[in-house]
Amino acid sequence: MNPLNSVKGSITTGVILAIIVAVGIQRGFAELGLAIWLHILAGVMWIGLLWYFNVVQTPAMTVAAADKGGPGGAGISKYVAPRALFWFRWAAVATWITGVWYLSRSGNLGNAATLGHGFQDRYGLVIGIGAWLGTIMALNVWVFIWPNQKKILGIVSATDEEKAKARKIAAMASRTNFVLSIPMLMCMVAAAKALP
Repeated sequence: MNPLNSVKGSITTGVILAIIVAVGIQRGFAELGLAIWLHILAGVMWIGLLWYFNVVQTPAMTVAAADKGGPGGAGISKYVAPRALFWFRWAAVATWITGVWYLSRSGNLGNAATLGHGFQDRYGLVIGIGAWLGTIMALNVWVFIWPNQKKILGIVSATDEEKAKARKIAAMASRTNFVLSIPMLMCMVAAAKALP
């Protein structure tokens, strides 16, 4: 059976190939390397879906709703959005946890949390800004986006008025995360340059 015929098989194959590469290029177990790899892997899933929602799905749903003779957005709402939101919200959790794991094990959690101890340490400042933006974004996912999406998608019952309000809240929280993701990603990349 071809593992590329399923998502699970593809993920498993990718992880096995990554392990083979890691074993081939390093000697011994590198916990920090594993933490940052998992952080990036989860982050790509999370931010990739965030950008998909904001750049592709939401504008497409608007066009589909306005197309009176077209198929509408029912298929996306019923089949695509719940699955995408599942991966989106859990990727947010995995990204946040692996980020804390990496910062903690590298001895930089307090430094990042205090923004470089009051701007004294450049790495702590840069990675801290990125980490705080990521924390705000993760909270937005669980406090504003997901509870309101459950109403919009009919996972929990809501009146039409409640759904309309939920659409506005979820849209603004998602768009806020989209905007915050841009400086957050810049900080994550720039932090490497700020290392002593």
